[in-house]
Amino acid sequence: MNPAQKNTASTAKLIYILLIVSTIVGITGIIGLIMAYVFKDESADWLQTHYRFQIRTYWIGLLYLAIGLITLGINIGVFILMFTFVWMIIRCSKGLKQLQSEQPVANLESWFF
Repeated sequence: MNPAQKNTASTAKLIYILLIVSTIVGITGIIGLIMAYVFKDESADWLQTHYRFQIRTYWIGLLYLAIGLITLGINIGVFILMFTFVWMIIRCSKGLKQLQSEQPVANLESWFF
């Protein structure tokens, strides 16, 4: 792996970490999203899948969060918000595992895990 790709792989790792931290501190997710958009076109093909996966994870997570907040009044929202928390951690952990193995993201278009 050349130095530019290593730096990009470490950047992808940082974005996964920012997305996980965003479950507690929301602003880090926005920072990770911006970084993913910046680096997605300037990396190896297998890393581009990680950046697309991170971008999709952010937007889908935001949708789940909005649905959870809207449905809080009918008590199902609490369960949706808990699901979103667990979903974000599992999805990012899956991405980190594949990144560590230097593999592209499998099942990139999935809305779940």
